[in-house]
Amino acid sequence: MVAKVWGRDHLPPPFSAPAGERIGEIWFEPPPELPQVLVKYLFTSEKLSVQVHPSDSQALPGEAGKEECWLVLAAEPDACLAIGFEREVSQQEIAAAARDGTIEQLLTWHPARAGDLFYLPAGTVHAIGPGLSLVEVQQNSDTTFRLYDYGRPRELHLERGLEVAQGVPYPAEHRTSVEERGQLLVDGPHFRLDRVEGVPDAATRAAYSGALLALPLAGEVLGSDGSARAAAGECLYAPNLDALDFTRAEVTLLVRSF
Repeated sequence: MVAKVWGRDHLPPPFSAPAGERIGEIWFEPPPELPQVLVKYLFTSEKLSVQVHPSDSQALPGEAGKEECWLVLAAEPDACLAIGFEREVSQQEIAAAARDGTIEQLLTWHPARAGDLFYLPAGTVHAIGPGLSLVEVQQNSDTTFRLYDYGRPRELHLERGLEVAQGVPYPAEHRTSVEERGQLLVDGPHFRLDRVEGVPDAATRAAYSGALLALPLAGEVLGSDGSARAAAGECLYAPNLDALDFTRAEVTLLVRSF
């Protein structure tokens, strides 16, 4: 559990925040066998900073590239996500708006509801609004360049952020929903994400022939030899799908990296 100023002191079941702490993120530390991908839950009560991440090719020594996606689990009626700009903007406009706080008005705020999926390539300027519960799947990187933080006393990274920020609208094809996409949610250059109801079919088993993470959203996933178990709110590593038993699973997220 990671405390954040924008987190919550009351979390949805099955989670419970420690007394006096505002929990914003719950991380599942990547196992040594699958170090390239990080899976976490996010819970928001305030806006997150306006930020951007570099790609692998843009990252400097000591940094790492970061692409990510968000799957909305629950959303209050007016919950939104800021992704991309309303129009094409120059680096000079982004810099000026970040300094005077008007960058919020330049961004596109997308209404969010349960089941929505947003894929964010590196270079996408974004911010998460309040009232959301999300699953985030990302490259295992903590390289974040904050452009604006609503006056909070945290470091900004304008110079590096402007070097990688794309001043363009968010491509419509990167936003979808589980109803539209079906089982395969993301098949990107760095990770794959599937939402499986019940027992995975043969095609899914073939796609997950190697190491993976299983994140139950409803029901539970077991180790086929009985040695492990994960229910909602937990995450299970397996060397392949055949090492898992899905007979008690209802909805499970599967994640593998490339």
